[in-house]
Amino acid sequence: PLKYRNIFLGETFSSYISVHNDSNQVVKDILVKADLQTSSQRLNLSASSAAVAELKPDCCIDDVIHHEVKEIGTHILVCAVSYTTQTGEKMYFRKFFKFQVLKPLDVKTKFYNAETDEVFLEAQIQNITTSPMFMEKVSLEPSMMYNVAELSTVDTAGESESTFGARTYLQPMDTRQYLYCLKPKQEFAEKAGVIKGVTVIGKLDIVWKTNLGERGRLQTSQLQRMAPGYGDVRLSLETIPDTVNLEEPFDITCKITNCSERTMDLVLEMCNTNSIHWCGVSGRQLGKLHPSSSLHLALTLLSSVQGLQSVSGLRLTDTFLKRTYEYDDIAQVCVVSSEIKQS
Repeated sequence: PLKYRNIFLGETFSSYISVHNDSNQVVKDILVKADLQTSSQRLNLSASSAAVAELKPDCCIDDVIHHEVKEIGTHILVCAVSYTTQTGEKMYFRKFFKFQVLKPLDVKTKFYNAETDEVFLEAQIQNITTSPMFMEKVSLEPSMMYNVAELSTVDTAGESESTFGARTYLQPMDTRQYLYCLKPKQEFAEKAGVIKGVTVIGKLDIVWKTNLGERGRLQTSQLQRMAPGYGDVRLSLETIPDTVNLEEPFDITCKITNCSERTMDLVLEMCNTNSIHWCGVSGRQLGKLHPSSSLHLALTLLSSVQGLQSVSGLRLTDTFLKRTYEYDDIAQVCVVSSEIKQS
């Protein structure tokens, strides 16, 4: 019986097939056929479908077959040989070689939808084989609406280096995290309603090498994220200082986007909290905001409590539908005593 080493999904299965004439007679019209039977299909792997005119005693017909393995589970290599004897009798036989295709990697993904329409993807890749792997490439191919930045590298002296070191071996059962940031392309960034509904992010392309240099490659299916729940009106922070002085006014800039399919007539209310106090007139009209349109709003506030404080208390009311949208915990700001010099 023919024995194979462990074969993993994404690798190229290669096999050397040799048909030897053990008799002392010449045989004719020899046809060698190699099929690979999986749970879902049967593939012809023979390099040639032409018959060999004759095969002399103690001679061989050799063939090497290759196939990129795309299914896990039981595979059966079926080798069939037909030939004609000197007496004109047609002969036929088959041999079966069974082997298992194993899963080499366990891939898990996590998404984070940022307020700026950016999407952060963490890919956790675990080596579930019994041998070390050399991770040649792990990249993210984004969907047409996004550009991607890889965050698993650092720039050193103008060159990009992996955070995992120069030799990125992944030991058995070890896991490595790769991080990517996807930003909407400019032509889609202003279309809040379009980006809001995008769930297809892209797919991971993973290339590795095993002990003897055999290369394997896997591509995930299209990765899906949960669409961010912006609601009809989205409020995001454009600018805010990191650190402010206690009881001293500071400025922030908000962006308000109409994510609905109807025009809104908005009124802004500013409600004080225990620590945050808004400066200015509450209840002012912001005017009409058309679908997928945005407006920028400069606001002033101060904090009466030191420490990390949450900016809360903004309310937007659509006068057309008499519907109010509440925005709390919009951002955090560090409040220090005015006696402490800010660096």
